[in-house]
Amino acid sequence: MPSLKDLRNRIASVKATRKITKAMQMVAAAKLRRAQEAATAARPYAERMDKILANLGGRAVRETASPLLVGNGKDQVHLLVVLTAERGLCGGFNSNIAKLARADAIRLIASGKTVKILTVGRKGADNLRRDFSRNLFERRELTGIRNVGYKNAEDIADRLLALFDAGEFDVATMYFAEFKSVIAQKPTALQIIPAKIPAVAESKDAGAQAIYEYEPDEELILSSLLKRNIATQIFRGLLENAASEQGARMSAMDNATRNAGDMINRLTIKYNRQRQANITKELIEIISGAEAL
Repeated sequence: MPSLKDLRNRIASVKATRKITKAMQMVAAAKLRRAQEAATAARPYAERMDKILANLGGRAVRETASPLLVGNGKDQVHLLVVLTAERGLCGGFNSNIAKLARADAIRLIASGKTVKILTVGRKGADNLRRDFSRNLFERRELTGIRNVGYKNAEDIADRLLALFDAGEFDVATMYFAEFKSVIAQKPTALQIIPAKIPAVAESKDAGAQAIYEYEPDEELILSSLLKRNIATQIFRGLLENAASEQGARMSAMDNATRNAGDMINRLTIKYNRQRQANITKELIEIISGAEAL
C-alpha cells in the first residue's frame, strides 16, 4: 500500500505531465493551421501536373519516350522512399507509414524482388531498422528545418534521379500520410519512377475537348516535366506529412491530457481514502488507549 507521501508525489508528477501535454497540444494546434493551408494549396498544382503528364504521356511514342515515363524495361530492384517525421509523440502517424512500407517490402521480397529503402525523417529509419537493417540504403534527416521548402524536395529528387541514372533501382515508390482531418491521416503509397500517369477520363461529348499544341517539342516538354513532377510529388508528400504530423500530435496530446486528468482524479480519490483510513486508525488507537486506562 503506497504511503500518503508517495501518492502526493505521484499526483504532482501527473499534474506536471498534464501541463506539458496541454502545452504540446496548443503548439500543435497553432502549427496545424499553417501546415494544412500549405498542404491544401499544393494539391491543385500536383493534380494539374498529373493532367498535363497524362495528356502528353498518352501521345508519346513508347520507343522514344523517357525512361522516367515508361521505365527502363526492368522490374527487379525497388526503392522505397519512406517519408516520416523527425519526432515522435504523434500517435500512430510514423508507425502507420512504416507499417505500409513494411508490408510492401515483405511482399516484394517474397516475390523475389530486391528492396532498397531510403528514409526521409529519423522516425522512419528507427521503425524499419529492426526488420530491414540490410535493406536501408540511405537515410536523410530534416533536423533543424522549421519549414520544409521546395528546395528540400528538389534535393531529394536530384538524388533519386542520380540513383536511377546510375542503375541503382528500377522502380521508386514514395510513402507518406495524406492529410484528411485532425483525426484522420491516410498512409499512402505513390509510385514516382516511372511516373504513374493517370488515365485520361473519356468525356461523353468528345467534340468539346480542346486540342493543345505544345511549343517546343512535346517530348522535350515531357522530359522536363517528368523531372519536375518527381520534385513536385515529393514536395506534396512532405507538406501532407507536415499537416498530418501536427494533426496526429494534437489528437495524441489531447488524449494524453484527458487521460492524465482521469488519473489525477483516481489518485486523489485513493489519497483521500488512504488519509481517511489513517485518521480512523489513529482515532481507534486513541479510544482503545483511553478505555485501557
